[in-house]
Amino acid sequence: MKRISIFLFTALLCLGSVSCNREKPEYPFNDPSLSVEKRVNDLLGRLTIEEKVGMMMNNSIAVERLGIPAYNWWNEALHGVARAGDATVFPQVIGIAATFDEDLNLETYTIASDEARAKYNDAIANGTYRQYYGLTFWTPNVNIFRDPRWGRGHETYGEDPYLTSRMGLAAVRGLQGNDRKFFKANACAKHYAVHSGPEPNRHSFDVTVSPTDLWETYLPAFKTLVTEGNVQEVMCAYNRYEGDPCCGSTKLLIDILRNRWNYEGIVVSDCGAIDDFYVTGRHETHPDALTASKDAILSGTDLECGSSFRSMIEGAEKGIITDADLDPHVGRLIADRIELGMLDPVDLTPWKDYDIDDICTPAHIAHSLKVARESMVLLKNEGNVLPLSKNLKKIAVVGVNAADSAMLLGNYNGTPRSVVTILDGIKAKFSNADVTYVEGSKLVDGYVERVRNSADTRQRRTPQFYEGIVEGSAPAAPVIVPPQPWFAPENYDEVVAQVKDAEVIIYVGGLSPNLEGEEMRGVSYEGFKGGDRTVIELPEVQSRLLAALRSTGKPVVFVLTTGSTIGLEKDEPSYDALLVAWYPGEQGGNAVADVLAGDYNPAGRLPLTFYKSTEQLPDFEDYDMTGRTYRYFEGDPLYPFGYGIGYTSFSYGKGKLSSSSIRKGKSVKVSFDVRNDGGKDGEEVAQVYVRRLGDPAAPLKSLRGFKRAAIKAGSSHKFEFTLGPDAFSFYDQSKDDLAVKAGEYEILFGGSSDDRNLQKLTLTVK
Repeated sequence: MKRISIFLFTALLCLGSVSCNREKPEYPFNDPSLSVEKRVNDLLGRLTIEEKVGMMMNNSIAVERLGIPAYNWWNEALHGVARAGDATVFPQVIGIAATFDEDLNLETYTIASDEARAKYNDAIANGTYRQYYGLTFWTPNVNIFRDPRWGRGHETYGEDPYLTSRMGLAAVRGLQGNDRKFFKANACAKHYAVHSGPEPNRHSFDVTVSPTDLWETYLPAFKTLVTEGNVQEVMCAYNRYEGDPCCGSTKLLIDILRNRWNYEGIVVSDCGAIDDFYVTGRHETHPDALTASKDAILSGTDLECGSSFRSMIEGAEKGIITDADLDPHVGRLIADRIELGMLDPVDLTPWKDYDIDDICTPAHIAHSLKVARESMVLLKNEGNVLPLSKNLKKIAVVGVNAADSAMLLGNYNGTPRSVVTILDGIKAKFSNADVTYVEGSKLVDGYVERVRNSADTRQRRTPQFYEGIVEGSAPAAPVIVPPQPWFAPENYDEVVAQVKDAEVIIYVGGLSPNLEGEEMRGVSYEGFKGGDRTVIELPEVQSRLLAALRSTGKPVVFVLTTGSTIGLEKDEPSYDALLVAWYPGEQGGNAVADVLAGDYNPAGRLPLTFYKSTEQLPDFEDYDMTGRTYRYFEGDPLYPFGYGIGYTSFSYGKGKLSSSSIRKGKSVKVSFDVRNDGGKDGEEVAQVYVRRLGDPAAPLKSLRGFKRAAIKAGSSHKFEFTLGPDAFSFYDQSKDDLAVKAGEYEILFGGSSDDRNLQKLTLTVK
């Protein structure tokens, strides 16, 4: 690694009259030996009210007379550093969730923060710093994927609060690091709170939920990231909650976040969310920008992504806004920049030597492949069609997504230096076979705008493309080249004729980030609306194609690329094997091929319930959890939460509790052995659920522990879990909060959430 120029970096920090002589700083706020509090108070006392306001927006102004450089707070790292040129691109977050692997996720976001520091250092050293090259990342998204029709659900860790909490916590720790003095980067828990669609009306939607659902479903992940992860930023959501815009909700931001959880970090608005307070056709809870801005800061918002806060300069002139109103917010922003090392000489930070050579390294790319492999979820394998023999002579690959590099990358993504499509991966893996590729059909009726190859992606996905775009108002990202419409043949006989001689047909279909995502106003195909879906069934054009492929009589393997649940009940007869690949990142093609060939034994698990059809879903706009997710759904799903199979089989031994009875506030241990009964080494994801008996308001069951472990063929592994007091915490009306409840419980353990796969132990909490 090359050492960056300390002189140049220091010069950029030392604008105006500030001296950066570390032995004799010009101002106390420049002195690294002082406490953060003293430095903050010193700088606050030197700022004018106009300067304070200017520092409270994402495009924070420079205060040149004091040597404070400009800074843009907006950066993204959903699954790798985004929008800043080359970066390692990991699978989309819903795929990461399917790994059920906390340690792996910690490593993933540690790599992301390595690349973040490298980009930041390089930009500063070369005088090219701009938006998306900072250290404050608006990730992770820990909203609950309560309804599979929500277009942004693939940015989340799925439908379960506990899984979301643990995986989100690992992401925060990986981004922020563990240095005692400096944060490596900032993480941000978003979107707070009770936010999960619909996308088209999120700027005007008012959500009201029961206290039980609020505390047991929508808040736990945020609480975990605040109280256990020390997350440095929380982003308030667009929607209203109980009539108040979330960025103006004293209940959410002051009562719960600040007072109950003792949060001391920054609250940042979603981009343009303050505008929603007063713009016609949105919330319209306030008459103008000034009243909206003042209400937002008094309710707890520190930083605006947007420019409505500029109105507070006029408010100060009129005496409506005072220094006392602004100082707590500006103080938190200053403290944050100090704790990131931004106001100190660069050689004080532990990451001073990270540079461009630390981006997209072979080790990082190998890790992306590892995550992609672990994310693969095999749901069906009739007749042991998989793994495929490497001695096959003729393979047919069908489906537009097989050759689509952009699909692999999801949304909020960086630009990989190379991409392996699923078609490329299959060709490389089965190099002795004649691989025939047929697009077969479009994803939906009409046309889908596509990026044809990775070269186009690298050429056009530049930082300038994103600069100035307000989150939520971008065009149908990630489309970044002019649309290239194409149309499938009306007669599938032509497709059948091209594939009928193959020994196996691999269909790669499903969805695309061009169909599901954030506020995609231009997407209005049948079954899709503004980024969301109106139905969860596979688009009819694909369903018909699958049926045509089945008519060949050859084995059909369906590689499903998606960010959400697909209702496949009517399509199940059309394929022999079903592999969910999600949006698997830059190495997705290699990962899929490794699984198909048996070079990797799949062990991913569903972070979502795969419902049979749309008919099993409640009203999309109803945030009540009744009938939603495995915790409250009483029907029969096609595939349950936590489910996944592989190329071996596991059996669970008899479980044991450390005690059959515990007092409230105490912990209990549960242990059991799992044996690999098959002929191949593999991994098992052991899951522990808690069911509260005699309480009709409680969930049917709730995940309270999971561990992924490799087990060799014929061997056993002992799993041990400690269930702490939180495992027995439910909403208590008398406290208006979660509380440990006495009573009878069942401790369930096994390989999925399906009761048929779970063993039961009984426990009394006194």
